[in-house]
Formats: sequence, structure tokens, C-alpha cells
Amino acid sequence: MDARTQQRYQGCLTTPLLWKGTGVSPFQQMEFSLLPEPLDDAVTFRQYRLGKLVEEFIFYALKKTPSVSWICDNLQIQQNQRTVGEFDALFYYESRPVHLEIAYKFYLYDTRETYREPLAQWIGPNRKDRLAQKLDKLHHKQFPLLHSELAGQYLERYGLTSESMQQMLCFKAQLFLPFQNQELDISPLNRDCIAGVYLTFSEMQPFRTCAFFIPQKQDWLIAPHHDIGWINYADARKVIKAAIEKKRSPLVWIKQDDGAILKCFVVFW
Repeated sequence: MDARTQQRYQGCLTTPLLWKGTGVSPFQQMEFSLLPEPLDDAVTFRQYRLGKLVEEFIFYALKKTPSVSWICDNLQIQQNQRTVGEFDALFYYESRPVHLEIAYKFYLYDTRETYREPLAQWIGPNRKDRLAQKLDKLHHKQFPLLHSELAGQYLERYGLTSESMQQMLCFKAQLFLPFQNQELDISPLNRDCIAGVYLTFSEMQPFRTCAFFIPQKQDWLIAPHHDIGWINYADARKVIKAAIEKKRSPLVWIKQDDGAILKCFVVFW
């Protein structure tokens, strides 16, 4: 198993759940532990997209859990040859059947707009993804699908009924606060999810003596460390500027003069 895949796996599993209890969703977070033990050398992960790779990591860890008995994953629910939804995973946990939906997100606390609801302030780095919208989709589309007549036909194949199943979430996230205001109250979300900050291209100037690393998207899962190829400020600015001009907000590691590493998004907005 190559070191980078191991680092991604460790980073995924050690990322905290976005909230605890039922203050954010009526659906219970999956609270039993998934231990980030070293991967078997023979294991391979097929997915390249970060979201699907996370699913594979979670599936692998669940299958290694003694109290879990696997049923299926990525079960597509189709009607007239059209996919109307998908169940991320079905399994038995301590003999009870579970329907699990998985999410792993990177959210920034938006200060550009005013929101009535605290959860609406969390947006994706490119302003295309929003926590409130994701929760709405989970609550009103993905989870209710289990109780539809159509889904019941699929559950029957496994000897299951929707009434017997417990529905759970595994919603992990990395949160980023504005560089100029890192003391914001983020309740009801889990403060342990704060992974770094975000700043604008013009706010990079104070870091001109620092070293930089710009990870590819799959490596966003990895906790910053020193054993990578750092580049200087001038070279980093060129790469970041090219992304900004395409309206993309890259993730950057900044090794500061004291050796501390800051994980941040440089946003185009």
C-alpha cells in the first residue's frame, strides 16, 4: 500500500463528525468508532473522485468492524430504467439493519452575505455547495426514498423492510474560518471540525517569506505534514493565480517561519 493512500485513508477516518447529537438533523450520526488501522497491502480503491473515494474508505473500515455484517453498497433504485436514487450502504450493526448515507465536505464560513439560519452560512470553497442544501436533500429526498414502494421492492431481495431499518448518517467535514476572524461561534456544529482558515489572493502578502504546498484534491483529506515538496511564495502565487482566474479556490498548505503549517483556501471571491 503506497504511503499517500494510507495518509488519505487515515485523514478520512480521523476527520470528526460535523455535529453531535440531534441538533442539526433528526437522523442519528454514526457514533460507533471506525479505527484508522493500517491498510492491507493487497487492498485497492477504484474511485478517483474524492467523494467516491471517501465512500470506499468508509465501506472498507465498516467491513473490518466486528459488529458489522455487510449487505450491499451503492444500491441504485431505478424506475423505468431511470435512477431515482441510491442507498450508500446497507448493513447489519449488532444484528439490526442500517441504512447509511455518507457525506464528506469542505465548508467555509461565509461573511459576504447575511443569513437568517446559522447553517446557511457554510458554503463550499467555490460557492457552489451549501450545507443547508445538502441537509435538505438528505432529509427530503435521500432518506425518505427508503420508505417508498419502489425501494421496498429492492429491500425485499435482501429480506428487509423499511420499518425494520435504522437510518444513520456519517457526515464528516473540514471547516474553514475567515483568516481575519477565527473566533466565530460555529454552534451547533462540532468545533473539532475546524481545519484551517481561508483568505483572499490579496491577503497572501504577509506569507511572502513562507513555503507553500498545493495538494491535489484527493490529498485534501491529508493532515498537513513536513515531508513534501515545498515551493516558494512566487511560484505558489503563479499556480494560485491561475486557479483564481478560473474561479476556483485552491487548498494550500503554508509552512510559516516558525515551522507551523497553516491549512487554508485561497478564495476567488
